[in-house]
This record gives sequence, structure tokens and C-alpha cells, in this order.
Amino acid sequence: MPELLAEIGPLSDALTNGVRVEVMARHSKEHSKPLEGEWVFEYTIRITNTQDEPVQLISRHWIIADAFGKVKEVKGPGVVGQQPLLKRSESFQYSSWSRLETPTGMMHGTYQMIGEERGEFDVEIAPFALRAKYTVH
Repeated sequence: MPELLAEIGPLSDALTNGVRVEVMARHSKEHSKPLEGEWVFEYTIRITNTQDEPVQLISRHWIIADAFGKVKEVKGPGVVGQQPLLKRSESFQYSSWSRLETPTGMMHGTYQMIGEERGEFDVEIAPFALRAKYTVH
């Protein structure tokens, strides 16, 4: 993810059941409206299969919390309209965004994957912080 290094944000990295999930996040100042209580955060995720068996991402489950402790859960099939199939050493990268009512928050979750041999299993998306620049933590 070197293309994000110029505006590097919080990073999370988890390896679960042979699948690595790396996350970079940043505050999207240009899409946020602080005076209206709206902060937008963009994140880019890279999912890499480190095992021999091909695996497919079938769904996602996000838990998103703002600084007030308000929690939102997001569940659904695939990511950005896709259910990528990853062979050994293949990666899939995508970008998305989340909106909070506070300038800071946290996200984490799981991807539900399926392998030809072992069936369905979960992969962790390690927690990562969402922080607007120039906020006091």
C-alpha cells in the first residue's frame, strides 16, 4: 500500500486462518462537514491469501464506534459489490468510507470466507482508529 504513505493513517494488520487483512485509514477533510457534525473517513484494505487453498470472501461484518460510544453494525454480501476469489499469494485491494458524528472513532470486524476444502470461516479485521487531524485525544 505504498501509494497511501503520503497520508498514512492508522494501520491495522491481522493474519487469521491464513488470510492477512491490512488497513490504512485517513480523515477525508474534503467530504467532512464538522459544523454539521459529520466526519468522513476513507480506508483502503488489502486482503491476501497466504495459504495453499483458494478462498473466497462471501460477506462482511463491521462494527463502527464513534467517540460517544454510539455503535453501528454493517453486514452484507461481499465488499464494494464483489466477492473476490483469492488463489495462493493473491491479494484483493479496495477502498471505501465511513461517516461518524464525532472526529474520532474505531472500526473492526470480520470477513466471512469460504475455502474449497474447509468450508466457511471467519477472518479478523483488526481494530483501527479513525481520527481527524488536529483533534485532541
